[in-house]
Order: sequence, then C-alpha cells, then structure tokens
Amino acid sequence: MTRTATIERETRETSIRLKLELDGSGEAQIKTGVGFLDHMLELLARHAVIDLEVEARGDLHVDQHHTVEDVGICLGQAIRQALGNKAGIRRYGHFTLPMEEVLATASIDLSGRYFLVFDVEFPATKIGDFDSELVEDFWQATAANALCNLHVLIHHGRNSHHISEAVFKAIARALRMAVESDGRVSGIPSTKGTLDA
Repeated sequence: MTRTATIERETRETSIRLKLELDGSGEAQIKTGVGFLDHMLELLARHAVIDLEVEARGDLHVDQHHTVEDVGICLGQAIRQALGNKAGIRRYGHFTLPMEEVLATASIDLSGRYFLVFDVEFPATKIGDFDSELVEDFWQATAANALCNLHVLIHHGRNSHHISEAVFKAIARALRMAVESDGRVSGIPSTKGTLDA
C-alpha cells in the first residue's frame, strides 16, 4: 500500500498545497517563497527518503512566520494521514548527526500524542533574512499535527545555519527510522492496540 497524503490549507494568511509520499526516493519540489525554508525542506526529503511537494503562498509582506508555521501544520497532518493506523511500523526513531562543528540528536515516537522538547540555541537571530526562532515554530507545528513526541538536542555548535541543517537532517533520519516497516511486527506497535490517542 502506498503511504501518501495530500493536504490543502487555505486561510486569510496562507494558501498551501502539500503532497507527501513516505516510501519515496527523496525527491523534493518546494516553492514556499521562503528560500531558507525551501532549502531545509529539500534536506528533509532527501534524508528522510520521502517525496515531498510543497507550494505555498503567504503574507510575506507581514513576515515569514505564518508561512513557515502553516507549512509545518500541513506536513504534520500529511505524516499522520499517510501513516494510517501505523500497523507494522517501527514507531520509534532516533539519530545523532554531525554537521561541521554541530552535533544534533533527534528522537521521535509516533505515539498519537504530542510533546515537543526543543533544546536548541541559535547564536544568531537571523540566518540571512530568516528568523532563527522559526525553526522551533516549524517543528512545534509539525509535531503537534503529526501527534508525535519529538525531542531535539544540540550538544554543541557555533554556526546558526549549520545548527538548523543539523536539526532538519537529524529529524529526517529519525523519522525515516520510525516510519519504516518492522518485519517482526504485524500489528500496532503498542500494548494499547492503538496509536491514535
């Protein structure tokens, strides 16, 4: 069964269409109007080995916040939808990733419950014209809508661009592990019998 989802979100602030295939090849077609977010989403697709298409129009004359957050909302909804009842998946994923001088760890549980721990400090408030704090806002929106536990830790790092890349790549690798099929599990990987609540 192909694990795909298409999410369309229309508000007064943004218009977004996002298509996700969990069993993809790492292809990305991204156009959000926020160059740095496009770059991070391309990294995400490549390292999670998912296919991701995003087309977003937002009120960038205000700032980038609504666009970044709403793309995160759509990504989280797409992950949740594409996973279905989560039968046969590994459920948990974790990865520690070096990125130049940065070391990042991400751990995820596709539990059906939301919790985010984001222990990341950015030395610079801006990465180009991108507000560094939007990285956390993006992942908060994604985790809240995917209904997963997500823990992210930067052990050390100096360059804010590298820190952001390490965060996206580590989460991508953890997500890749969590959504993979586990040949030893045929049903829901929970003693409760469900991962929906």
